[in-house]
Amino acid sequence: MPDMPRRPRSELPLVQLIPNFITVAALCAGLSAIRFSIYGEFALAAGLILLAAVLDGLDGRLARLLKSESEVGAELDSFGDFVNFGVAPGFTLYLWALQDMNRFGWIATLMYIVCCLMRLVRFNMGNRATDATAAGHFTGVPSPAGAMLALLPLFVALMSPDLARLPSVLVACWMVGVGTLMIARFPTPSFKTATIYTEYLSFWVVGFVVLVAALTTFPWMALVGLDLAYIGLLLFGWFRRRNKPAA
Repeated sequence: MPDMPRRPRSELPLVQLIPNFITVAALCAGLSAIRFSIYGEFALAAGLILLAAVLDGLDGRLARLLKSESEVGAELDSFGDFVNFGVAPGFTLYLWALQDMNRFGWIATLMYIVCCLMRLVRFNMGNRATDATAAGHFTGVPSPAGAMLALLPLFVALMSPDLARLPSVLVACWMVGVGTLMIARFPTPSFKTATIYTEYLSFWVVGFVVLVAALTTFPWMALVGLDLAYIGLLLFGWFRRRNKPAA
């Protein structure tokens, strides 16, 4: 029997896979956060979710820089976001503060996770460009920011261990409120299209160094501060739209 001709193999530069590698690394961080929260290592779980958020901010930009965007990468990124910013924060907060509430705590956890899922579904169904890049803003709180907001009670507890923990019912209500913000229809800040004046570049670099130093030296205090600053931006945008005269 004659040998069948071999199909020519296509080659793909390894550098093109770097964004997907980063996405998988972020997914592993989110899954590991769930594992460590089961063992009661909530500080490590929160740190891994933060790491997943940082990696999530890198993979898309690298994909555009390397011109390696693909449908597989987009779907992988969306699935990773659901695990990292929906399931992982939800389970972490449930195991940290809500499991003694039985049904109500679990219902609040499910509501937050489903809201994150719906936020991602809405983003995928719409035009990714017009969701942030062209429009200059997001619609609703994006899932990474939602995860950081949802973890605010845990950040506060880690920052000040001597303070009394918030009542579980307040943590549950906070989770549901953050989930509602993710599926809401109001515009939220997008920093993808933000620009700065070149003469202020040095100040921005110094500010970034200060932020990194704060996150590595006083991580929980810095994360609480970033959450409060983001909430301030949301409130500022809401008051600005409310007081804007009708056209």
